[in-house]
Amino acid sequence: MKFRYFAVYLFAAFLIAGLSACSGPKVTRVAPDEVIDFSGNWNDTDSHQVSAEMIADAMDRPWADEYVRKFSKRPRVIVGTVVNKSDEHISAETFIKDLEIALTNSGKVVMVASRDQRDEVREERDEQARNARVDTAKAQGQETGADFMLKGQINTIPDQQKGAELKYYQVELEMINIENNEKVWIGQKQIKKVVAKRSYK
Repeated sequence: MKFRYFAVYLFAAFLIAGLSACSGPKVTRVAPDEVIDFSGNWNDTDSHQVSAEMIADAMDRPWADEYVRKFSKRPRVIVGTVVNKSDEHISAETFIKDLEIALTNSGKVVMVASRDQRDEVREERDEQARNARVDTAKAQGQETGADFMLKGQINTIPDQQKGAELKYYQVELEMINIENNEKVWIGQKQIKKVVAKRSYK
């Protein structure tokens, strides 16, 4: 009798272990640049492509070269606010970082630290002023000011009908001269996706 109960418990233990193993997630590694689009929502591919294409267009315009001819140095650029006006949760921080990468890799501008980064660096200089050796402490008041600020927004226009949904994104960016508020470049990029909904019978 005891053996029968033991056999039942042993079988149940193996069954639970097997079910637990089967219910776990299946993970497949893919290349970071592989395009994967499950829902049709804004994703990492959209962020990379839009930032790269829009910054390439901005760098092809005359404003940066004109600045170099006038001042004999590359313009200093800071990325300001990118407002998400869409009906989706879009990480503006990720898109801003993609913009900074594209601007830096263009080789035509010098990137200036963002507001949050500047605050952290200033705290570090304060710490150095109090605790570091004089010959190694970095002085306050030596920051490089930006010449231009890049700002923008992301909008969506949803549309759907039975069995399909249209995802329409419009990204607008503007490069603004900080000294005189002149807009030296305005860019716009649209993305359209048709998401076919599966029907289950």
